[in-house]
Amino acid sequence: MLLNFSPKFMTPMRSLYITLSGYFALLILLITWHGFLFPAARQPWLILIFIIAPLLFPLRGLLKENPYTYAWTSFVILLYFIHGVVEAWANDNERIYAVIEIYLSIQVYIGAIYYARLQGRALKQQE
Repeated sequence: MLLNFSPKFMTPMRSLYITLSGYFALLILLITWHGFLFPAARQPWLILIFIIAPLLFPLRGLLKENPYTYAWTSFVILLYFIHGVVEAWANDNERIYAVIEIYLSIQVYIGAIYYARLQGRALKQQE
């Protein structure tokens, strides 16, 4: 196991770092993969924008550490999990990038869920 996702290990700061590191690694992976390594035959910039745009919507809230943004980011990231599974199934020559995408999307998903849960509880206790 590469990361320890057990509830005893997780704190709001750890889940924040897990989420943000996975998020930015996924962003870099997608830009590299679809922009440089295997660009689309026609209009690669349009495909790249289509793939990257949903990932950019929660960026501001993630950087501001808003628990609500982390909660709905977990739903957005499922699109990338699905994309990774489909690419791993369909394209033999791009399978390694798809597997990395699957791993990073799971990392972001679990980290975001934990952060939203733990930080939401911490903010309620402060009130």
